[in-house]
Amino acid sequence: MEKRNELRRSAPLLDAYLSYFEVDHTPFTIPGHKQRASQIDVGLGAVVDSDIPLYGGLDEIKLTNQILAKSEKIAAQFWSADFARFSTGGSTHANQAVILALGKPGDKVAVSRTAHRSVLSALVLAGLEPIWMNPELDGATGVPIGIAVTELQRTLKESPIAILLTEPGYLGTLSDLKPLIAAAHEKSIPVIVDAAWGGHFGFHPDLPQHVIAQGADALITSVHKALPGYSASALLLAKTKFISAERLEQSFETTHTTSPAGAPLASIDAVRALLQTRGTELLGALIENVAQFKLSVQANFDLPIFLNPSDFSAGRFDPAKIVLRVQQLGAAGVEIERALIAQGIRVEMADNDTIVFLATLADTKEDFQALAMTLVPILKNLQKAPRESATALSWSVVPEIATSMRDAYFARTEMVSASEAIGRISADLIAPYPPGVAVVAPGEVLTEQIVSGLSASQKAGVRIAYATDPTLKSYRVVKN
Repeated sequence: MEKRNELRRSAPLLDAYLSYFEVDHTPFTIPGHKQRASQIDVGLGAVVDSDIPLYGGLDEIKLTNQILAKSEKIAAQFWSADFARFSTGGSTHANQAVILALGKPGDKVAVSRTAHRSVLSALVLAGLEPIWMNPELDGATGVPIGIAVTELQRTLKESPIAILLTEPGYLGTLSDLKPLIAAAHEKSIPVIVDAAWGGHFGFHPDLPQHVIAQGADALITSVHKALPGYSASALLLAKTKFISAERLEQSFETTHTTSPAGAPLASIDAVRALLQTRGTELLGALIENVAQFKLSVQANFDLPIFLNPSDFSAGRFDPAKIVLRVQQLGAAGVEIERALIAQGIRVEMADNDTIVFLATLADTKEDFQALAMTLVPILKNLQKAPRESATALSWSVVPEIATSMRDAYFARTEMVSASEAIGRISADLIAPYPPGVAVVAPGEVLTEQIVSGLSASQKAGVRIAYATDPTLKSYRVVKN
């Protein structure tokens, strides 16, 4: 109880959320459920009666108490940033906000090809042109291990106005960031990092530093992925030497809802307070639990079946990440996923060669023990002869750009068969999801590798997202 009280005292938005329910209210404001929808229907009430807004909920309608601004200021100080905003639209919204603040239509930005679809969508909205940076791939595993300095220097010759990185990558690896940031800053170019999966970085000595501490100019992170926040809660942090605070504020408000829900905002503040008061303790337990889980499962197999920090240079892998290298067992990741689902266990991602289990502060030692007890018999039952690692389609395609993403997005289009689509310009962004990394983006040529690769991935049980025709029998292309 005392620890919960300490958290509440440290988090103004959390305190405001809880305080709202400690007194009686008769609201004649939105939201329309008035926290009393259970009077109409119990099921509906179970969903919405704990929902309160920022305006007229966490604060007065006129934001008289400025509770959100106070909490954001605390977050900025905690991450050593000049600017902080809380988003209820996820890292998608935060990515869009910062990218809209960078420049004007036609300007170029250097972008890691491992970027999430939200980054590509933001480039269309802003009219910015990407200069793609392809990641280095680890020879043993086929895993992308980040952007090399030489790759960044190649793009700097084209005078980008900003560098957009995704760190850590979906499989937990990171670029060697400090040399990249130093090279960009030599030319006064800001470095923006989508750290959606790295919200826990920087608060335990065994974890990589967060990217603001490494010199980056903006950090976007999800508070509901590696951290125990409300769904779609996210955080945008920035240093304002190379990025305009005024443009950031304008872009954030332009793309955010004018009716933000209170629970996601309160959870962002509470998670920040949790990291600030107990982060080292809780993250230490998580790292230890993950390490012990991997050891207990690995003990049953001869070949290494997990990615581990020792596989990479120091500070270049998230020790809290659980990535199972299924090809070492000769099994299919999607088949293992089905067996786990039958036992009530859901995984974050599964494709033919890889399964990602998301571990967070909310998982207990007992949770990991139960997972191991369920997982090992499934792996043994499905184990076959090991096979070669195949580089995932999301990491292996080198884009062939025919026109700008924005022009393709607004172009006249038509649907053609999959065979006829080869050689045509895609009007869609198409990606396996998760991780949501584009195999093809608007304006890029649909090659035989892309069309056949997407089809093979889908047949293997991978979800292919965002295609106009989800069956992939036809593709939406730019009209000739």
